[in-house]
Amino acid sequence: MSKGTQFVTLAIPSIILYLLALVHILPVPLISQEIADQILPVLPFWLLVTFGSYSLSSLGLGLVRFHDTPEAYESLLREISQAKDELRDHGVSVD
Repeated sequence: MSKGTQFVTLAIPSIILYLLALVHILPVPLISQEIADQILPVLPFWLLVTFGSYSLSSLGLGLVRFHDTPEAYESLLREISQAKDELRDHGVSVD
């Protein structure tokens, strides 16, 4: 099963449950209806901010750890020089 299929398999039922709770068809367990009415409308924004924070932190951590993998660093430098050589062969000034 691909990552996209896994995501859709979890996302669609979650969205349906959220919408059913938002329109008061499905009761929210363990919290009162008044609190649910305050929390449910802002839940998508909270999830978006949480996902953005996670993405930025994983990207930043990857940048911090980049020099810890010398083979990836050397591979990237080789690819950059190869791209520059190919551009020079086509007459593009890269320097």
